Amino acid sequence: MTTTAERYRAYRGHPLFSMGFRPFFLLAALWAAFAVPIWIGANAGWLPTQHFTRDWHAHEMLFGYLSGVIAGFLLTAVPNWTGRLPVTGSPLVALVLLWCAGRAAMLIPSFAAAPFIDSAFIFVFAMVVGREIVAGRNTKNLPVLVLLTVLGSANVLSHLRTFEPELALLGERIGIAVVAMLISLIGGRIVPSFTRNWMAKQKLKPEPAPTGWFDALVLAASALALAVWAAAPNFSATGLALALAGVLHLGRLARWRGWRTFAEPLVLILHLGYFWLALGLTLMGLAIISSGAVPAASGLHALTAGAFGVMTLAVMTRASLGHVGQPLTATRRITAIYVLANLGALVRVISPMAPEMYERRLHLVCDRLRAAPLARPCRSWPPRS
Repeated sequence: MTTTAERYRAYRGHPLFSMGFRPFFLLAALWAAFAVPIWIGANAGWLPTQHFTRDWHAHEMLFGYLSGVIAGFLLTAVPNWTGRLPVTGSPLVALVLLWCAGRAAMLIPSFAAAPFIDSAFIFVFAMVVGREIVAGRNTKNLPVLVLLTVLGSANVLSHLRTFEPELALLGERIGIAVVAMLISLIGGRIVPSFTRNWMAKQKLKPEPAPTGWFDALVLAASALALAVWAAAPNFSATGLALALAGVLHLGRLARWRGWRTFAEPLVLILHLGYFWLALGLTLMGLAIISSGAVPAASGLHALTAGAFGVMTLAVMTRASLGHVGQPLTATRRITAIYVLANLGALVRVISPMAPEMYERRLHLVCDRLRAAPLARPCRSWPPRS
């Protein structure tokens, strides 16, 4: 019987489509770098502001960029989970083209078919993952399939903004909650596992604490808090649940002893990504409880730009090195990327705490763009959506 490794070695097509992470990590990273300037350019008057709004930006980061990274990770991980052959070649090309079609459709203003084209990818991908999990009798990872299906449904809701704005916001919150749970679930496996492997090579003791009842408690508390937040984001009880979940995640993170991994940024970054998850949930909870003393945007960006951004970067770099036979150690360039990603997240968290300074910076960016030859008159800042 052909093994996963043998299937990879036997592949004779274009190298880009030999492993799931290669096209999806590459294209998702390029899309993230492309989408933010589009949003800024729209507010500088270069593009239609009625289309490239805050809502477009949020959708493409959440359901565009993140769906691509999730696909790249799962297409690489699922064969190891199930013992089945990986998706390569033509089937992988088809999945990549479907994801690209969604991104292209979302660029076209007033394109009626965009919601259908964009929504198709996550459901089709969930079917692929579901087939592998069921065929491999890998019931342990059925929660991943459930979360993918919920993520696809949340994406559908996000496209209803024109008709039902509240449903669209609900879809956005559900999408954020699903990704946070994926990081809690999968991050809770890989962070201590990779840390344990590295510490064993360095002969460091004690190693990360084994998975047990406390991890189950953290996952349950997080699922409950995020579900309540998605349904009722402004209740005091919601804030308390989120803050408690954040504190529990901090306790879980401390059990993995990440402070002992400073010598290897490739391992340390996993702990930093998980720390952003704990911080994001805590700040989101405090924003609700404190009635505005902590800006809601700070907590949200700690979770999205911080946890989602840093953890996906950590997974992409590690998987890319490991699966192509490179040493599992961060180069100077990779370390610089880690530093910049964390600084970027920190700026997004701090900025809402100093709104006057934030608006001046936005005016400065807009004025620089307005000075460009192709720019039209600059829109007001902050942008209205």
